[in-house]
Amino acid sequence: MAFFRRKWTPGEADEWTKEDYIASVLSALAYIALAVGSALSMLLMTSGFIILAIGILLSLAMYYIIDPKLRMISSEYEKRQKEYLQELAKIQRWEEIK
Repeated sequence: MAFFRRKWTPGEADEWTKEDYIASVLSALAYIALAVGSALSMLLMTSGFIILAIGILLSLAMYYIIDPKLRMISSEYEKRQKEYLQELAKIQRWEEIK
């Protein structure tokens, strides 16, 4: 069994889970590492390049963890939006709504 879930239903993806907590922490750490690493890299410090690489790895880890949930939520939203726009078009054409 994997530590991070990769498959979600729309209802499950909308709930707050451990993946969300981990992604929140990783996003803060990645932001700090990228900012500090970029600044130190501009000064051509070796530690800056290392911190910058760590920030990039943290960003990739965050993407790997949270992306499946976000894709599921997005696809469900797009489906609901399409249905809403179809109903709205019927209303504007004065058609009967089911």
